[in-house]
This record gives sequence, C-alpha cells and structure tokens, in this order.
Amino acid sequence: MATHFSPRPLAATSDNRAVHPVWLRVTHWLNVLAVLIMIPSGWRIYNASPLFDFDFPAAITLGGWLGGALQWHFAGMWLLAGNGLLYLAMNLGTGRLKQRFFPLSPRHIAADLIAALRGRLSHADPRHYNAVQRLAYLFVMVDIAVLVLSGLVLWKSVQFETLRVLMGGYESARYVHFIAMALMVAFVAIHVLMVALVPRTLLTMIRGK
Repeated sequence: MATHFSPRPLAATSDNRAVHPVWLRVTHWLNVLAVLIMIPSGWRIYNASPLFDFDFPAAITLGGWLGGALQWHFAGMWLLAGNGLLYLAMNLGTGRLKQRFFPLSPRHIAADLIAALRGRLSHADPRHYNAVQRLAYLFVMVDIAVLVLSGLVLWKSVQFETLRVLMGGYESARYVHFIAMALMVAFVAIHVLMVALVPRTLLTMIRGK
C-alpha cells in the first residue's frame, strides 16, 4: 500500500471506463436530496420537543411548522429508505461492496489517516478508495440504517415494539435518532470539505469519469 504515501498529481485514468456507474450516481444524488430534506425538517421537529437546552434557528429548518416538517420528514424518510435499499442491493449484487470497501483493517486505517493528516495521501486513481474512505462510507451506511430504524420507532412506536425495546424505549430511541443525525451532519460536513479539497471527485460523481 506504499502508493498511498507518495504525493502524486491528480491524473486522468488510463481508460474510458466510468469511475462510477449510472446507478451509483443516481442513488448517490437521491440520497443527497433525501438528507437535505430530512435534516432541516428533523431540526424543526426537534424544536417542538427539544432533548437538550437549545433550539435550531428557524431559518435553517424546513416545514414552517410541526405538521409541515413531519410531512417533509416522512417524504425524505421513504426516499432515503427505498433508495438506500436499492443502493445496498446494487452494491451487493454487482460485487462492488466487496471490491471497493474490503479488505479493511485498523492498521491500514491508521496508516492512511496519518498520511491524510500529513497531506501525503494520493488521490490519483478515483477508482481506488483508501482505508479512511472505506471506513467512512461503511459507517454512513450503518448510520442511515440506524436513522431509519430509530425513526420507525418514533413514528410507529406501538407497531414497532421490538425495535422500541431493543433501543431501550421511546425516549432512548429519540436520543439514538438525534445522535445518528448529528453523526450524519458531521459526515456530510467532512465529505463536503474533502470534495472541496479534491474537486475532481465531484466531477466523477456527475459525469462518471
């Protein structure tokens, strides 16, 4: 894995194969849309019954009022859940999940993280995910699942009794949902920062190459 540590300029790939297939780009941008709906509408819902001693500014929330926020949030939830299942199914069915995200080990994660902090992590081949990227993308898949499952408990607590019990009750599920949301916001912020540092990654997610 020594190539990770030598700084190399961003170079064009040697063939015309798409870096990201069409299905991946479509599901990626649909996930972006779902998250952009769910986060600000969720903040509006949170403001109606805060868990902590603060509110989110109304200007960055979506829905205008609790009923409107709930409608937006449910719309985003179904989009995120359905599109997320399609994304996972395609990754498993095409073998992309195993090829792009594994193997993964603590040693490789630590090595690539140190290289990234030193500005020496190469991004010359956009088809290759370094260990930190692999961990981050696997984490967000799990985080989305936690968001959806805890959201189901908050939406239909009686119907999803088993989930509610596993999460320690309704109030505990609220905390699980909030923490998962906060981790999602942190992921999005870091992801946007990395795209700003390596803008070519945005172009490949739009054009495929």
